[in-house]
Amino acid sequence: MLTALAALEEAYARRGVPPAASKDRIDGPIDGPIDGRSGARALVVGYVGADMPVELLTAAGVRVFRLTGDPESDFALGDRYLGRGVDPVARSVLARLLAGSFGDLDRIVISHDCEASLRLFYALRELGRVEPGTALPEVYLVDILHLPHRTTARYNRRRIGEFAARLEAWTGRPLDVAGAVAAHDERRRLLAAAAELRRAVPARLTGRQFLAVANAPLPVHEHIVLLERLLAEAGRLDEHAGRRVFLSGSDHDTPHVYEAIEREGHVIVGEDHSFGDLSVTGPVGAGGLGTGGIGTGGLGTGGLGTGGIGTGGTGGLGTGGIGAGGLGTGALGALAEHYHYSGPTAHRATAGERAAYAAAAVRRCRAELFVAYCRAGDEAPAWDFPAQRAALDIPAVLLERQEYGRADLTALRKEHPCPM
Repeated sequence: MLTALAALEEAYARRGVPPAASKDRIDGPIDGPIDGRSGARALVVGYVGADMPVELLTAAGVRVFRLTGDPESDFALGDRYLGRGVDPVARSVLARLLAGSFGDLDRIVISHDCEASLRLFYALRELGRVEPGTALPEVYLVDILHLPHRTTARYNRRRIGEFAARLEAWTGRPLDVAGAVAAHDERRRLLAAAAELRRAVPARLTGRQFLAVANAPLPVHEHIVLLERLLAEAGRLDEHAGRRVFLSGSDHDTPHVYEAIEREGHVIVGEDHSFGDLSVTGPVGAGGLGTGGIGTGGLGTGGLGTGGIGTGGTGGLGTGGIGAGGLGTGALGALAEHYHYSGPTAHRATAGERAAYAAAAVRRCRAELFVAYCRAGDEAPAWDFPAQRAALDIPAVLLERQEYGRADLTALRKEHPCPM
């Protein structure tokens, strides 16, 4: 039998591919891929965005996975429709969608986590309208905003309610939101424990391994089983004694940059992006506080705007078991609050908030070097670096204008060479 870590690595290698349907899985509203009432194939949904309320997708019983780019693939189609000034991750995702790289998708759901995701939504919506030959599936926007205002909170509650109603319309089944929230909270708890293995001295997981642990594209209950096994096998994990690095800045939807940095003899023991530590939030209903136990408070002044962007949501709120449109009560209200305050990313937090988070996170993971990595087309993180460096008591280096999936480590080698 594979170790849990090997199984998670194997699953991670299949990222960007729909999880396989299994008729052996128990039917039900959590993650069963077959509708037990009709025998119909469950919808396959690909999503984009750091603040996607994945609990609702799980509650709907769809087969869901996060769409990722590929630095090795051709971006030409993405460049054609989005332009080269947009984050190359979004351009790569669009190119892969148009090339059919994600297989048969029934729906695409995008959250408003950053400008690149929003532009991807607009491009897909317009392509579906003016170029039907592309055969793109229906695309839907979950427009969660992050301004620290009560009006924003009310706006988000309505968007969450609309999304829940749309999922019920798509699947023809009621959502077990409470059950899905409980399952994802358990996964978050186990991921937080796995993150502590990486923070150990010496680290028991590398940064590259933690990406696999956190992002294995598995149904939530299967992921939970493997995480439990990983923790049970923790005593048999290898030790990794390289220089301890905290990685800040752009998202990393592939392992390429982690592998490049760790080949230099470093070990990435923490980060502040949504494929890493920022995915390890506290439980839903905890007031949106904490990523891996580090309080973030009322973060989110990223200037995303308050205009009500059309999401394609329909009426019918308050039916099918959703209850009052989900506006502030019960599980849907808790979800709206959770994603309103979901982590200090560069696109929605102030430089001061990002610096405070970095200082606390660096202390917690006992990092020895702070590396800010900023991808070309994703310049926002570079603006935070001066405040972050001032808040830290360890060396810091900025790697900016980096190619997607590449890491020019010249500055790192020159200023902070790592003895191998």
